[in-house]
Amino acid sequence: MIMMETEKLTLKKTIIIASLIFGMLFGAGNLIFPVHLGQMAGGHWLTASSGFLISGVLIPLMALLAISITRSNGIYDLARPNGHWYALIFLILVHATLGPLFATPRTATVPYAIGIAPHLSASNNPLGLLIYSACFFGAVYFFSTRQGKITTLIGKLLNPLFLLLLFIIFFLAFLQPMGKATTTSITSTYLHNAFTNGFLQGYNTMDALASLAFGITVITAIKGLGIKKQRAISWATAKGSIFGLAGIAIIYLALTWLGATSLHDYHLAANGGTTLAQIAHRYMGTVGDALLATLATITCMTSAMGLVVAFSQDFHHRFPKISYKAFLRFNCGLSFFIANLGLNQIIAWSTPFLMFLYPLAITLIILGITSPLFNRDPLVYRITTGFTLIPAIFDMLNAFPEPIQSLAITKTLLAFAQHYFPFFSLGFGWLSFGIAGMIIGLGCHFLMQRRATAGTAAERD
Repeated sequence: MIMMETEKLTLKKTIIIASLIFGMLFGAGNLIFPVHLGQMAGGHWLTASSGFLISGVLIPLMALLAISITRSNGIYDLARPNGHWYALIFLILVHATLGPLFATPRTATVPYAIGIAPHLSASNNPLGLLIYSACFFGAVYFFSTRQGKITTLIGKLLNPLFLLLLFIIFFLAFLQPMGKATTTSITSTYLHNAFTNGFLQGYNTMDALASLAFGITVITAIKGLGIKKQRAISWATAKGSIFGLAGIAIIYLALTWLGATSLHDYHLAANGGTTLAQIAHRYMGTVGDALLATLATITCMTSAMGLVVAFSQDFHHRFPKISYKAFLRFNCGLSFFIANLGLNQIIAWSTPFLMFLYPLAITLIILGITSPLFNRDPLVYRITTGFTLIPAIFDMLNAFPEPIQSLAITKTLLAFAQHYFPFFSLGFGWLSFGIAGMIIGLGCHFLMQRRATAGTAAERD
């Protein structure tokens, strides 16, 4: 039976699925965070990147599998066992994070930081960013309201050109490395906890959240290829995801290595965009600057279009009285405003929200994958989520920038968590709570199931 179902999954179909997943997930954050990770981890770049790959590659793969296994139509359906209001609020928070609050504004600030900012003075950069982001989101809105050849052109021609440019830079860097990555300096936070800090840096890609949001698109595409049976869909999702995410993983490793070796020639930068621009200029000169700026802009614009369309479609579906174009205008307008805060500010303020959302997303993904074991019992979901929610709030507080960190109430709460929450200092205060919640939830489920079975047997007697 399994052979009959999987016979339809040809190599060509697997490549199509893998390309779709790669195209949806590879965006702005995938460029800058591995490079910055390499600069921070230095000689420990390989240990740090292994943690980064788990949160940036393995968990997104698990998210796609969770969507497939539970036959969900998106984030709301996946979270629905926790209750309508929880599912709706979680949906709003994820889309707001992927949308106008953080990920979408970042699609404009990353190519600006890579291609434009290095060529302007510090005093002219605010005006430069204002003009650039206005043109960027104007184009995003224009193309998102039209179905034309531009999307096909970008997807089939310009995105591969951008990847080709990256591989040329990688090739030149391997031929003439800036130095040994293992001999570079290590920042204090990566001296002893490189793996865990690398894992937390993987949150910044937002790929696990994106996989939850776009997972249904992958499933629909697989069905469109003629694969209809659930087991075959899950297998196609797993195989296509492995190939697509393996490509992203290779790029992550190369970018992290580049970041580590760059310390021989350049100082630790505020973000990976600055470092990537320096590396491109070193190996390809002015031509490299122009190509990287152009192709990064187009690639990130493609990501932005995918994000604003997904946001607008999902919210229009949930709130049909508000038009799709109204959500589109709101998203592009707010993204433009936040983009002008600058890349460093966006990263600083997105981190606490990711520290809150990621534990909830990870536990939801694990529950989705294991749900056949407990018949998707809402009790297991609610107990696990309830246990995870408490430390996730404290992890969020611990990641806020200085103005909130300096508040007396914040210091009191963090001192409490530091004392009573295992692994809190590592950024994993939620881990033990989530595991305990799932064990208790499963215990309650099987106990109630046993009682129900015993009660049915007694009635028969």
